Amino acid sequence: MYKILPGLFLIFISFATSNLFFSEAKTETRKEVASVIKTNCESNEEVVYHNLNANDCTLPKMESFTEALKGFYLLKEKRLVRKNILTLIDFSMSSNSKRLWVIDLTTNTILYNSLVAHGRNTGNEFATSFSNSAESFKSSLGFYATGEIYSGKHGKSLRLDGLEKGVNSNARDRAIVIHGADYVSSSFIQNNKRLGRSLGCPALPMNLSSEIIQTIKDKSCLFIYYPSNSYKVASRLVS
Repeated sequence: MYKILPGLFLIFISFATSNLFFSEAKTETRKEVASVIKTNCESNEEVVYHNLNANDCTLPKMESFTEALKGFYLLKEKRLVRKNILTLIDFSMSSNSKRLWVIDLTTNTILYNSLVAHGRNTGNEFATSFSNSAESFKSSLGFYATGEIYSGKHGKSLRLDGLEKGVNSNARDRAIVIHGADYVSSSFIQNNKRLGRSLGCPALPMNLSSEIIQTIKDKSCLFIYYPSNSYKVASRLVS
């Protein structure tokens, strides 16, 4: 049997330990590189989405959020909106689910997640048909700038200015506003199997409407999303 001299044994152990260390270091380096590559492959909107503070709320779908954020950046650049508040409504979802989010983009925090109604001629439980026409009693999609608060037949209400030609540009003339309504509630859903519907306004629960209106008033961004509509906001902005 061959004898291994003590010195050679120590060298062997040192070499093996060194290889193990560099192997682990390489593994960690590969993980870091993979992480950087993944981050670089994601759009800025996707990075923001993955860093949202849900604040005990359900997150919106990434598709609707990234679409909303792209438009927000463009509208902010054009100074059509001023606040770092983004309100997203996802009309691809059931009206029985909380499909409105108010997001503070300064802190990346969801402030509110709420039920919201669509127009009576837009659909029953699900929204399927939209219009920019007066007396259609349908919801309009797209990007809006929030306006001023006023007191109307529904109490505290918030005017909206549609920012997309042919899509929602008649919103103010149609009196499409945010207001509270008693038909936007869990009890209405339980009794009727679906949420109540408006005349086209994105109506909110009575217990949240005042808080949300106060938060998003005066030139914040509102986006009403539907997946069949491919938005090219730059070419449709109201001049």
